[in-house]
Amino acid sequence: MLAQLGQASVQLADTLMVGNLGTTELAAAAFGGAAFFVGFAFSLGLTFGSTPLIGREFAARNYKKAAKLFQNSILFNILVTLIIGSIMWIVSCHLGEFNQPDDVWPLSTTYYRILLLSLPFVLLYQAFKQFMEGCGNTHYAMAITIIGNIINIILNWIMIFGKLGCPQLGVAGAAYATLISRILMCISFIIVVYRKAPYNKYFLFFRKNHFSKECLSRLFKISVPIGLQMLLETTGMNIAVIFVGWCGEVALASHQIAINISAATWMISCGIASATTIRVSHQIGQKDFASMRKAGIASMHLCFAFMGTCSIIMIVFKTLIAQCFTSDPAVIELASTLILMTGIYQIGDGLQTVAIGALRGMADVITPMVTAFLCYIVVCLCVSYYFGIYKGYGAVGVWLGYIVELYLASVILIVTFFKRTKKYIK
Repeated sequence: MLAQLGQASVQLADTLMVGNLGTTELAAAAFGGAAFFVGFAFSLGLTFGSTPLIGREFAARNYKKAAKLFQNSILFNILVTLIIGSIMWIVSCHLGEFNQPDDVWPLSTTYYRILLLSLPFVLLYQAFKQFMEGCGNTHYAMAITIIGNIINIILNWIMIFGKLGCPQLGVAGAAYATLISRILMCISFIIVVYRKAPYNKYFLFFRKNHFSKECLSRLFKISVPIGLQMLLETTGMNIAVIFVGWCGEVALASHQIAINISAATWMISCGIASATTIRVSHQIGQKDFASMRKAGIASMHLCFAFMGTCSIIMIVFKTLIAQCFTSDPAVIELASTLILMTGIYQIGDGLQTVAIGALRGMADVITPMVTAFLCYIVVCLCVSYYFGIYKGYGAVGVWLGYIVELYLASVILIVTFFKRTKKYIK
């Protein structure tokens, strides 16, 4: 949970500090970050397939097979970087065509392209992180992420505002700080895994002839549906960002504040979901299906308690939270309303995320992908456009789509989890 929250805090720190530069800069970070996150989330999703596969082999004590999967996951992630990174660069050349304010998209393009330089380091980091999670160790990821984010915040202060002799880089400074921190995190994780027992023993199994089409195919079959599920989710939510951008800079800046708060709590749910994937895959490897079901249910209880608490805090302190990000009265007013709506959908957001983690541990990656298309693309975009643009409710109308999609997805995925675990036990 702390490792996942650390990843979200990068964008949250950028938003807090860039917000002090002005509404235009905040809107630029919002649009650039949203555009980048579509391809970034797809790439991250493609790295997640190794965890349940390695987890099963680790639980069954097939360490040589686990090492072979780890070795091939590194190659797989390098290939993902080359392909997805090239596509994302092409996209960056067309950000000005999304009908955003004229003084926003040039800054967004710069922010996007600098973040894109961090993609190779993030995906290499992910290969090591997912391997460690498959082995049941999440401590190193937590420690490295926390340290990396402390570095990111310090560099933000230096580069955004031009401290300690550094030129004032503004929005670009936030992106450079993120790039440097991600490079350092990647290098740190490689050193830790290479030097720490018992994980360094897996490198002894690395062989040139262990690169295989069979392992890459296994990773591909699990990873691509996960990647597509995350792509559909982020695409739906970020097309909605384009709708918000049509409503002006105030709406876009307000959206940036609320969505970053939502992302921070969602990443906690992702942490619970990652733990659920590990536990479920280990129990399957040990053929203890009753414990597998209990692990999923326990995770849902944890998530409900945490997200319910967050919901109450957001609803009660919505205005105070908005004032932490900006002094613009118009942005504070709208952001407060969007934070209230964020509080309303917290429980649905968390439960659907944890249910995806449980299904992923069972290697069911098709149901989340189909659900993502139905809820995040069809339902979300239709509701968001109808209320936000057609009916003229602006950003508030767009966010109604988020509420509907997340609760619908949570119901579908939880019901699927219970049906599938019942079949396993029988």
